[in-house]
Amino acid sequence: FIAMYATLASRDVDCCLIPESPFYLEGHGGLFEYIETRLKENGHMVIVIAEGAGQDLLAESIRSATQQDASGNKLLQDVGLWLSQKIKDHFAKEKKMPINLKYIDPTYMIRAVPSNASDNVYCTLLAQSCVHGAMAGYTGYTSGLVNGRQTYIPFYRIIEKQHHVVITDRMWARLLSSTNQPSFMNHKDVIEDKKEEELLTQIVNEDKKEEELPTKIPDISTEDNLVKKEIAA
Repeated sequence: FIAMYATLASRDVDCCLIPESPFYLEGHGGLFEYIETRLKENGHMVIVIAEGAGQDLLAESIRSATQQDASGNKLLQDVGLWLSQKIKDHFAKEKKMPINLKYIDPTYMIRAVPSNASDNVYCTLLAQSCVHGAMAGYTGYTSGLVNGRQTYIPFYRIIEKQHHVVITDRMWARLLSSTNQPSFMNHKDVIEDKKEEELLTQIVNEDKKEEELPTKIPDISTEDNLVKKEIAA
């Protein structure tokens, strides 16, 4: 969710990878092929990868799926370092194409941004509200602004819902239009889609053939002659 909006806000990103949109590395239409195409066209490329993306491609994904942190969240492997090493190995060994790859973890970069006067006032209000709530005997809550008012928000209301990217939504379509990246559909998905399309076309063709078949019109004169013969007999 954050990676998608950061990509749209930047306008300098060539590829955004998120958990909701699976991708594969090798083969036709894969990530490596797209990277090679962009490097040949522009000479540079910026990739944004969200936390949790590509976990199925990691070697230790099965082991990490059962591990949880202190808050109960699933532990995710650092896919950024793994992917950067995969890209280096691919272009160095298979493509013989020298690249200069830099991996940047923006976690501390975001926290290192200097605060302005509005940030200082807001943080002061949050701290004071938390202290007032604790002195009043409240637990399991956090302080925040709701409709311009300082409120106490229970933890369960915060964690009951998470932001997910809907890849059939317009916002994701805007991102694909901005980055010009492919959908990175899996080969199996492509084959299954083709089979479904072929099956539908076969059904449609069979229906058309049945409609085009001429219907047999009974010979009324022959039936009348038979009836007359029976009456005469």
